[in-house]
Amino acid sequence: MFPAYATPLDKAGWWALRAACIGVLLFLLLPILVIIPLSFSNSSFLAYPIPGWSLRWYDNLFGSPEWVRAAKNSFIVAPAATLIATALGTLAAVGLARTNFAFKGVLMSVLIAPMVVPIIVVGVSTYLFFAPLGLADSYVGLIIVHAALGAPFVLTTVLATLQGFNHNLVRASLSCGENPLATFFRITLPVIAPGVISGALFAFATSFDEVVVTLFLAGPEQVTLPRQMFTGIRENITPTIAAVATLLILFTTSLLLALEWLRGRRK
Repeated sequence: MFPAYATPLDKAGWWALRAACIGVLLFLLLPILVIIPLSFSNSSFLAYPIPGWSLRWYDNLFGSPEWVRAAKNSFIVAPAATLIATALGTLAAVGLARTNFAFKGVLMSVLIAPMVVPIIVVGVSTYLFFAPLGLADSYVGLIIVHAALGAPFVLTTVLATLQGFNHNLVRASLSCGENPLATFFRITLPVIAPGVISGALFAFATSFDEVVVTLFLAGPEQVTLPRQMFTGIRENITPTIAAVATLLILFTTSLLLALEWLRGRRK
């Protein structure tokens, strides 16, 4: 485990670093994991100790029209926004990787701005811009903004993948008479596919978990799961929210495992 030249101080530092990392991970994960047992409680309140075990809150979740509608809206908005973000982010990354021009850094900063601009600013500005156009309280407006929020993740992920891409493959394809569009789909896209898929998963998670912009733009018919949870926390806290949170934890964990698998494939 340790090299022959390691001193006792080196070994102590090694163990101390790992203990600190484990402590930080537990500090971050325990508040999340605490909510899972509460979703199986038969109590009407979020409280420990748990008096008994039941699936009543999952039954209430799947039998509630409000929660079912919110889940349906999330699975309408998030995939549509992901498709748009993936297409735009991939094309922008390929274009930026192939060419060098003046103000390229400025353009890159503009494209990734949704990642760094405070989300409340995005929510207010998009509402003020979309409301006169009739896009507020609509799926179209919500999908457009969610796509804009997810596209920078696709852009940065695909750009990182393109750093190791051999552009001679593209030149060889073009020299053999293939057109640029076919070259992209037959040569470039298969090589960078792990990066594209990773970016798409980030974009999907961003859209699926977004609540602030949804509070500004979504109407009663476009309520998503995060907004429904926010409303439930404000108005009536029940273990149904814990059940939803548990399912979201499992869902996002699955996304992270998929990302890790893709990262291994890319290596």
